[in-house]
Amino acid sequence: MKAYQYLINIKLKSTAILLLIIVLMQACSSTKYIADYQSIVKKVTIDSIDGKFEEQAYNYVQKDIRPASKLSINVPLYNFFNTKDGRYKTSDIKPFGTPPAILDSTLVEISRTQIEKFLKSKGYFQAKVTSDIKVEDKKAEIKFKANPGPAYFIDKLSDSIPNQNIKKLYEQNKPGITHLHKGMQYDEDSLTYEREQIYRVMKENGYFYFLRPYVNFDVYGAEASSKTNKIDLNLNVTDPANGPHKQFYIGYTHLLIAPSPDGLPDSARYKLSKDTLNGIIYTDFSRRYRRNPIVRYDFLKQGELYDIRKENLTYDRLYELNIFKNVKIDYYRRDSTSNKINTIILLTPQKVMSNRIEGEVPFNGGTVGFDLSNTYTNNNLFRGAERFELQVKGGLRSRIGNGTSPFKDIYQRDFSVSASITVPRLLIPFYNPTLGKNGMPHTTFSSSYIYALQKDVTVRRIFINSVTYDWSETKSKLHSFTPLNFEYRFGNLEEGIDTTVLANNLYYAALLARKDITVGMKYYYTLNANKLNDLRSFVYLRAGTEIAGNLLQGVSKLTGSNSDAANGNPAKILGLPFNQYIRPEVDIRWYKHLGGDKQFIARLNMGLAYAYGNSFLSGIPLDKLFFAGGSSGVRAWQARTLGPGNYNREVLNEKQRQSFFGLDQLGEMRIESNLEYRFTLTKKFFGATLKGAAFVDAGNVWNVTKISAMDGATPFDNEKIVFKLSKLAQQVAIGTGLGLRYDVQYFVFRFDVGLKLKDPQFSGSDQWVISKFLSGGKQFRNDFNATHSPDTYRFIQYNFGIGMPF
Repeated sequence: MKAYQYLINIKLKSTAILLLIIVLMQACSSTKYIADYQSIVKKVTIDSIDGKFEEQAYNYVQKDIRPASKLSINVPLYNFFNTKDGRYKTSDIKPFGTPPAILDSTLVEISRTQIEKFLKSKGYFQAKVTSDIKVEDKKAEIKFKANPGPAYFIDKLSDSIPNQNIKKLYEQNKPGITHLHKGMQYDEDSLTYEREQIYRVMKENGYFYFLRPYVNFDVYGAEASSKTNKIDLNLNVTDPANGPHKQFYIGYTHLLIAPSPDGLPDSARYKLSKDTLNGIIYTDFSRRYRRNPIVRYDFLKQGELYDIRKENLTYDRLYELNIFKNVKIDYYRRDSTSNKINTIILLTPQKVMSNRIEGEVPFNGGTVGFDLSNTYTNNNLFRGAERFELQVKGGLRSRIGNGTSPFKDIYQRDFSVSASITVPRLLIPFYNPTLGKNGMPHTTFSSSYIYALQKDVTVRRIFINSVTYDWSETKSKLHSFTPLNFEYRFGNLEEGIDTTVLANNLYYAALLARKDITVGMKYYYTLNANKLNDLRSFVYLRAGTEIAGNLLQGVSKLTGSNSDAANGNPAKILGLPFNQYIRPEVDIRWYKHLGGDKQFIARLNMGLAYAYGNSFLSGIPLDKLFFAGGSSGVRAWQARTLGPGNYNREVLNEKQRQSFFGLDQLGEMRIESNLEYRFTLTKKFFGATLKGAAFVDAGNVWNVTKISAMDGATPFDNEKIVFKLSKLAQQVAIGTGLGLRYDVQYFVFRFDVGLKLKDPQFSGSDQWVISKFLSGGKQFRNDFNATHSPDTYRFIQYNFGIGMPF
C-alpha cells in the first residue's frame, strides 16, 4: 500500500514538474510560431505624460498590441494549447490563455489617436502624440511620445436654465453634487459627472421624462489661437420642443402576477381585477400569493411625486422576496395633459419548491471522510413568500494508513436534522416596524437536532431552537439579533469506555458528558459585507457577542434557590444546570485595491469565551470553544489540530490520541491573523478566470482559565495552554502558502497549499520547522510519528473549498 502511494506521488510530482518546464519553455518561444513578416510586441511605453494620467492613458492602447505581464501565464498557456507544426492554429482554437501581442501598425495609429483624444479630454487642448516602432529579431517595441502643451483651467462658470423650477432645484442641490469650480483643470469626466448628477436629481424629483441629452456644456476659449490657458464654461439645461419639463405624480398601480413562469398570456389582460385598495389594483393569476406580503414592498405610492429611487427600491425588494424570476415596471398616461403616470408592475413567478443534494470528501494524511446533505426548500410556504428549509445531513470520518482500507476504522459519526422558516419582515409582538429601504428584513424561526458520536468516547445529542431578526440599517450596515436561543445538550460517555482513554483526559470527559441547558441571546453587527466582491479599498467588520444564563440566574435568585455553583451545586432548570457565559467575537479586515485585479487583505480574527456564575466550575460547553487552523484560518494546519498554546499530544498514549482526535485541541480564546495578496493568472482557463494568491497566516487558541487536576490527572500543563501576553511570541503558529482560485463568476473553487513555518507544540529553535522541511524532513517526521502515532506530521496542508477564505 505504502509503495503504491509512493509511486503515485512520484508520478504526480514528475508530471507537475514536466508541465512547469513546458510552460516556461513556451513563455520564451512565442516568436517561432509567427510568420517572418510579423513581430511580437514586447514593450509599450508612453513618455511625457503627467504621472497621474499614465495608467489611464495606457488603457487607450489597443488590447491586441498590449504585451502580457512578465509574470502572467496567459501567453504560455495559449502557446501550449494552440500551436501545431511550429505555427499558431487558425482553427480549433482552445479557450486557454491569450495570444501574444502581434504588431499591427493600424492598431498603433488608433492607439495614438485615442491617447491624444484622452489628453484633450483632460484639458490639454493642444496635445499632440507621435508613435515610434522599433523591431529587432521579430520583437517590437512601441513608444508613444506626447507633447501635451499647456493645461487649460476654468476661469468663469455660468449656467443657462430657462425653466425656473429646474433652476431652483439645481441651485438647492448644487453644493452636494457638483465637481465644477473656478480654477480647476478642465476635465470631461467632471462634465459627465455633472450631467449624471443633474439627471439623477431630476428623476428623483418627479421629472419622469427628463433625459441626459437635455444637459450640455458650452466651452469658450479652448481654440488653438487662444493666448491664455483659461476657459469659460456654461451649463445648459434645455426644455423639450413641446413645452417646459413637468413633474409627474403616481396614479394607480396595476400589480399583476403571471399565472406561471412562462409569463402573462394575452388572454389574461382581459381578466384584470377592478378592485382598488390604497391605489393598488392587485391581480394574481397564479393564485399562489396573499396580497399584503407582496404589495408591502411596492414603494410607488398613489399621489406621491415620482422618484426613481423608489422605483429601484421596488425592483430590489420584489426580487429579494425570492419568489419571482422576473420583475418588470412600466408606466402609462391616460391622457397627454395629465401630470399623473400609472404604474404597471408585472411579476413572473418562479418555481416554489426545490431540492438540493450536496456532498464533500474532506481528507488529510491519516484520515478520510464524507458529508452528504439533502436540502428541501419551499419559497412560499404560507403564500406570503415565507421560506421553509428542511435539511438532513450525515457524515463519517475514518482513519487510514498502515494497510487499513478506508472506512474500516470509523472514529466519528455525525447526523443532523434542521428546519427553519424565514418570513420577509420583522415579526415583533405589538410593534410593526416599517423597514426595507436598505435591505429586506427577515425573521427566522429555526430548530435542529444534532447527533455526534466519537468512537469509544461519547455520544452527544443537542437540540437547538432560536428566533432571529435580521435587518439593514444601510446597505453597508447589517444587524442580526437573536433574542431567544434555547439549547439542550445531552452528553453521555460510551458504556464500557476504556479507562486508559479517560486516564489523562478527565477535563474533556467532563465536557463530553455534560447534560445542561442554555438560554441566551446573540447580537452581530456587520459593516461593508456588500463590498466583499468588489475590487476597491475598504474596511470590513463583523463583531458581536453571545450571552447566556443571566436571565435564568436572576430568576434563580428571586425564587430563593440554595444553589452554590462555586462549590459544585449549580442552579437548575427543568432538572438540569444552565450555562452562564459571555462569548464576544470580532473579525476585522482591511481590503486594499492595488490596481487592476490585484488586491491585498489584512485580517484579524479574535474570540473569547468566558464562563462565570452558574458555570463557574463546569466551564464553557464543548461546542462553544474555539479551534484554530482550517481553510479559513491558519491554513498550514488542519482544523482542530493546532494548540492550545504550546500543547503537544505526545502527553497522550496511542489509545487516547485515537479517541480524542479533534477534541483535545480547543480553547476558550482565539487569535488568528492573515495577510493575503490576490492577483489574476489568466482570464481564459477552461472557460473561467484563474486567480492566484500568496498568504501568510498566524494564530492559535488558548485557555483563559486554568484547568483543575481532576483526581490528580490532567493531560494539560496550564503554563503551556493558558494565555499570557509575555508568551504570545513563542505560542503563535505561523504558516505561509500559495493558492489558486477558479472563478466561474457565480462562485469560486479554491485550492490552497499551506506550509508550516513555526509550530508552537515544540520548544526553542525546534519551533521553526521550516528548517526541518528544507533539510532532514524525513528523519524529523519519523521521530515525530514514533512518539505521536497514529498522528503523523505534515509540513504541507492542502485545503479545498468553495468561495473565498475571507
